[in-house]
Amino acid sequence: MNRETLFIAFSTQKGGMGKTALTVLTASYLHYVKGYRVAVVDGDYPQHSVVEMRRRDVEQVMNDSHYKRMAHIQFTALKRKAYTVEECTAGDAVKTAEELQKTEDLDFIFFDLPGTLNSEGVLKTLASMDYVFTPISADRVVLESTLQFASLLNDRLITTGKSSIKALRLIWNMVDGRERTPLYAAYESAIGELGLSVMKTVIPDSKRFRHELTETHRPVFRSTLFPVDKSMMKGSNIEELVKEICETVKR
Repeated sequence: MNRETLFIAFSTQKGGMGKTALTVLTASYLHYVKGYRVAVVDGDYPQHSVVEMRRRDVEQVMNDSHYKRMAHIQFTALKRKAYTVEECTAGDAVKTAEELQKTEDLDFIFFDLPGTLNSEGVLKTLASMDYVFTPISADRVVLESTLQFASLLNDRLITTGKSSIKALRLIWNMVDGRERTPLYAAYESAIGELGLSVMKTVIPDSKRFRHELTETHRPVFRSTLFPVDKSMMKGSNIEELVKEICETVKR
C-alpha cells in the first residue's frame, strides 16, 4: 500500500457535530482549489451521507443549465474533474481505499465513518488512519461524550503505538460568537490535562454550512462537485482550517 497517500478521518461518536460537512468542505477545497488529488470513502452505513450528497449534486448539475455551465468551466477550463466518492461499510473502508490507490494517484483519502465506536469495524478502521480530526462543541454533554471518544483513541491506539495515527486533533465546531472566551479557555485547559490538542482555527455556527446546490442558484457552500463560493468564504474559517490541517499533516 502506498502510504504517501494520507488517510484522514473527521470522526466523533456524537451525531450532529458536522463531521460529514467538514469532510466534504475540506476535500472539495483541497481538490478543487488547492489542486490536491483527493478521494472520499463513505463508510457511514446505512445513511452514506457523502454518497447521497454526490447523487444530489450530479442530479442538480444534469438538470440545471446554470450548474451545468459551472461544471463545464471547472471540469474543462480548470481541468478539475470530480473526485471519487466510494460507498462501503466501515469494516471495508480501508480495503476500499487500498483498491482506489491501485487506480488513482492520490494525495488524500478522507473517510466518513459511523458516529459510534460500537459499529462493526470502526475502531479497526480508525487505527489505520494517519490523522484523525474530531469536531467538538462547548455543550457540556456533547463535550464529555466527545472527550471520552478522543481519550479512548489516544489511550488505546495512539500512545500505545497500536495504530498508524500520527496525530489526533480536536476542532471547535459550530461556535456561537456570543459565548464567552473564558469558557473555551477553561475547556481547553481540561482538554490539555487529558493529553489532547485543539486546533487553533474555530468554525462558527452558521446556516451557510447547510447551503447545497438549489434551484434558486444561491452561492454554493457545501458540495462534492464545487468548492465553497468565494462570496461565502469570509468568516467561514474553512480556508484557515484547511491551511492548519495541511500544516498538521505536513502537506
